[in-house]
Formats: sequence, structure tokens, C-alpha cells
Amino acid sequence: MTAPHDDYLTPEAIELIDRARALAPRLAERAFQADREGRVTRETVAEIDAAGLFRVLQPRRWGGYELDPRVFYTVQMALAEGCMSTAWMFGVVGVHPWQLALFPEQAQQDVWSSDTGTRIASTYMPTGKAEPVEGGYQFSGRWSFSTGVEHSEWIFLGGLLPKKDGSGALEHATFLLPRKDFTVIENWDVIGLRGTGSHDIVVEGVFVPEHRTQRTNDHSDAGCPGRQTNPGWLYRIPFTQVFQRAVSSACIGALDGAVAFFRERAASHIGKHGTKMAEDINSQQAVTEAMMATDQLRLVLFRNYARIVHCAKTGERMPVEERLLQRAQAASVPKLCFERVNELMRACAASGTFKTNPVERIFRDMATGRGHIANNTDAYVRAHGGVMLGLPNMDPYI
Repeated sequence: MTAPHDDYLTPEAIELIDRARALAPRLAERAFQADREGRVTRETVAEIDAAGLFRVLQPRRWGGYELDPRVFYTVQMALAEGCMSTAWMFGVVGVHPWQLALFPEQAQQDVWSSDTGTRIASTYMPTGKAEPVEGGYQFSGRWSFSTGVEHSEWIFLGGLLPKKDGSGALEHATFLLPRKDFTVIENWDVIGLRGTGSHDIVVEGVFVPEHRTQRTNDHSDAGCPGRQTNPGWLYRIPFTQVFQRAVSSACIGALDGAVAFFRERAASHIGKHGTKMAEDINSQQAVTEAMMATDQLRLVLFRNYARIVHCAKTGERMPVEERLLQRAQAASVPKLCFERVNELMRACAASGTFKTNPVERIFRDMATGRGHIANNTDAYVRAHGGVMLGLPNMDPYI
């Protein structure tokens, strides 16, 4: 839920959120199909596109809404109430217009000049091999887990480049490639988030011009040349503070969806031994604990983004301890949501394990979502704990 005094909830933002909520029931109807076929339907992507939802973080000068990230994540959570795979895909693909806005102007022209609705997929793992050549790089590699690539015309791929300070140290870079320059290896056959279609990508010795690269963790104006033409505060937020929530917030909405399905089931279900599900103490406890969890996780999400937005608008630099805590909190979302959906599944008993039960699908989706490197809860909790105990920060993204 949102409070009426939240200034980011402009009439435009409320309209987009309402469109997402209106889509959720249709996504729920197609969720089994997406799970079975291993892809979000083109019909669903077209409806999200028509509703303008992919444009929430896109610059206004390119036909976007350039809105507060809290709007984006509220939209994502609303979609997740219907289908977590769809919301996960939306979170990943929908955050990319924000990053493209940091690239040099020519890269933005390359992607959006003919169609401002062009979509970009990604896989940021730094496995790409980049050999400097005149005007750019000769680029090759293989990457896994490219969510939504079947619905995208361009892609962001990770690699390592020498820092420009002459130190010889390497830093993470994002390379931008058109569809003709990469091959999709369709191998996404997993237990959950099946609809995301997160296939492998192969690139074999293609030329990537310098203007289609961006130093991912360089938050300076020099590292984000797109700020020259996109000067808004939205594009001054550090990369991790935007992207990490794209692969965790869907769990909050999905858990709300699981609660709704669970309550509907409990209203009429009678177990094999004649016990009414609604009267089972395990059911009663599981549903309330799940609702408390999503309420608390939303509060932290919105509170943290209020702080992030304040820093972006004022130029205040957030202390490293605070940034690490926020990273740990974001990474904890899938773990905490999975614990709660696990209890809902337990309360569904044996008959609830059939795939006709939507809670079963959400259970599998969350189990898979926890595997994303950005959701490695223990690692990020320990990173924060180490700094709080006097050790240096070792996280290059923070």
C-alpha cells in the first residue's frame, strides 16, 4: 500500500500503477502457459508495452516517463501478483532504458532513433573478451541467463576493461550490441522462473564501437556521458541501487499473489482427512506471517528509495556502510519471501503440490530467484558486517 502524501505518486505515476494492476489478472491466467512453454507470451509483452510500463525509467526526451524508481518497483510488484516470471522479465528489461541513458548520445541514437520502444536484454557477468582495436573493441564470449532476450532487439553484455586512470587495474564495463551481432542459445530449462526465457548468449568476434560501452561502476560524469543530454536526478543514482531491486522486488508482489491464491483455496478446500483448510492453525499462521513479511519489506524498500532519491537530488554521497546495508536488505528479499511461501506450501499439504496450485509455481519461482548472484544474501550481509567490524569494503559495486 502507498500513502497519499508520497510526492512521487503523481497523477501520471498513479495511472501507470493502475494499468499494471489491471494487467495482473490476465497475467495470472497466462502464468501456467508461460511456465509450461518457457517464455512470457508475446501477447503479454505487447500489453505491457502498450501500457507504457517499459518506459517508466526512460528519459522523457526519448518518449519515456522518467519517473521515480519507486513507481517502477510498484509496477513490478503489481505485475508479480499475477505472474512472477513476467514481473522478473519486466524488472530486468524495464530497467535497461535507465542505463542506456548513461551511455554516450550516439549509443542512445543507435537504439532509439528509429523506435523509442526498442527493448534491450542483458547479462552482466564479465565474461566477455574485449581486444582494443581502432575506434572500439573486438568482442567475443558466452554468457548465461539473459532474461527476456526473445523479446529484445539489443543487449547489454558484461566484460572487463582497463581503468582509464592508467593504473592497469580492470573494471566492469557494459557493452551494447544489436541483435545481428549475437546468437541466442535456447537452453533455459529450469525449475522456476521458467517464463523468463533466460537463455545463453554467444558473440564471436564482433566490433563494438567505443560509444557503445559504459563503465558500469563509474558513477562520475565522465563515466556516465549520457548525463550531458539526460541531466535529470534519476540518472545520478548509482547502478547497483537501481538494478539490484530489479531482481528482488518481484518476490514481494509474488508473495502477495501467493497469499491471494492461498486464501481463495482455503475458503473452500477440505483436506483428505476432513479438515477445513481455513480452520487449520498452520494455515492461519502462514497467511498472516506472509502478509506481515510483504508489509515490512515494502516499508524498507520505499524508505531506502526515499533516501536514494534524496541523495540523487542533492548530491549528497551516501556513506558506504549505508549502501552496504541497503544492498544486504535488497538481497534478503528473495530469501525472506521464500521462507514465507514455503510455509504457505506446507499448509497446502500434499494436494497443494500439484501444478494446478499457483502457490506451487510461485514456490519454484522464488527458489530460482534466490539463485541470482545479486540475491546472494549471506555474502552481502557478511560484506556489511565486515565493514561494521572495521574491515575494508571489498564489494566493487559499492
